[in-house]
Amino acid sequence: NKPLFDKILIANRGEIACRVIRTAKKLGIKTVAVYSEADKYSLHVKMADDAYLIGPAPSSESYLNIDKIIAVAKESSSQAIHPGYGFLSENPNFAERLANEKIIFIGPPASAMISMGSKSESKDIMIAANVPVVPGYHGTNQDPQFLKEQASKIGYPVLIKAIKGGGGKGMRIVNDPSEFEIQLESSKREAIKSFADDQVLIEKYLETPRHVEVQIFADTQGNVVHLFERDCSVQRRHQKILEEAPAPGLSNEIRQELGAKAVAAAKAVNYVGAGTVEFIMDNKDKRFYFMEMNTRLQVEHPVTEMVTSTDLVHWQLEVASGNPLPMTQDVLCLDGHAFEARIYAENPENNFLPDTGPLLHIRTPSLSSNIRLETGFEQGDEINVYYDPMIAKLITKGANRTEALRKLRQALQEYEIVGLNTNIEFLKRVVSHPAFIQGEIETGFIKKYETELFAPNPEVSSYVIAQAALSLILKEHQELKKVTIGSFGTIDIQFIDNIICIILFVLK
Repeated sequence: NKPLFDKILIANRGEIACRVIRTAKKLGIKTVAVYSEADKYSLHVKMADDAYLIGPAPSSESYLNIDKIIAVAKESSSQAIHPGYGFLSENPNFAERLANEKIIFIGPPASAMISMGSKSESKDIMIAANVPVVPGYHGTNQDPQFLKEQASKIGYPVLIKAIKGGGGKGMRIVNDPSEFEIQLESSKREAIKSFADDQVLIEKYLETPRHVEVQIFADTQGNVVHLFERDCSVQRRHQKILEEAPAPGLSNEIRQELGAKAVAAAKAVNYVGAGTVEFIMDNKDKRFYFMEMNTRLQVEHPVTEMVTSTDLVHWQLEVASGNPLPMTQDVLCLDGHAFEARIYAENPENNFLPDTGPLLHIRTPSLSSNIRLETGFEQGDEINVYYDPMIAKLITKGANRTEALRKLRQALQEYEIVGLNTNIEFLKRVVSHPAFIQGEIETGFIKKYETELFAPNPEVSSYVIAQAALSLILKEHQELKKVTIGSFGTIDIQFIDNIICIILFVLK
């Protein structure tokens, strides 16, 4: 095997930068951190061997500044750059610039990013590779009668979507042929108004979709493997908050087919490195269809690591150094079940609006080989407006789904954050919901059960309020033997204790 790098630069921040640094340190690789002015005292800066300031707080002036990052890589004699996720991780221009500068990009070739970055091109590639895609019509013929015929071929219910759509605009669900013309007209009207283009496409509408993705890995020798699948169906604002591996309720046949199709997708674009092939699955018949490919390491990669006993960052470093994959498909196997809960600074009661502020107090669950925490923050740090509001990822593993979920519920009970709004209480409600416990998950889970998940918090009793207030008083005066109270003068603390006991007795 070829030697690994002596030094790498991590073009990222927060928990993923810390995660990469930990593996690099284990392997004896020196690390270089980059940071914005807002991240001067961040954990990833403290953990790295070297750290360089690359600009002001806005990411466009710092973490997305390709010229500055390349300059730091050269100045620090870094041989390779790990992009983490987000920022420049799926930017083909960045990958090409690094190739020209003879700096190794720890990720796929730019050509694979370009192919998978285009919705239409990626679909064509998948069809050619015999990977199932959502049945639909994406052509230019916009004649209403022709479109209605296509809808019948696809099979109802169908989804009419504006080609230039976004945010749900120009999107209509049609359950029956009799509604088709009216919904088509409505979709086109909204599309013209929103995008100045009334062209539409028609796709099969999945009523109970699940988001199931497969972790794949490829090396420069042509080897491609899959590391099984994850279910990422529980989402808010189209963003995942809970992931698990393996996906619940799948037969071995479906699991093997998912893996095989994901490997075929990777081979079709001559992929190298870590990638994720995302599928949308119909929960009724368990049929799955290609959605997109993420050409980077995913946020939720730890659940795969837990059930396959792998370190995917180590794999990335091996592959980028020109070495073959550390394990072959026949050696890879599933062991147990794992969950990941994303801890966000946000207010679930206010449409999950991100929150900012200081992390005044943090108490984390007790960690072990089966309970893992990935974070880029410490007590006293601040969550600011410039970056993603994710505070941490809590990962638990069990011998089976029931055990892993029990550990997750317990760990969430132990998790405390004071200083800003978080989604911890909301996550507790989700993972305690009977449907979630049964593995009955779909992308509309939060919407489906919103009445129970957003149940108003019980009113705090006057007894609890009195207890809290009195405990604060005691804490303030715990080092004093005497205390002065207005015109009463100096009173023995024992006297106050007696009063407190009487008050508590009355409140009871």
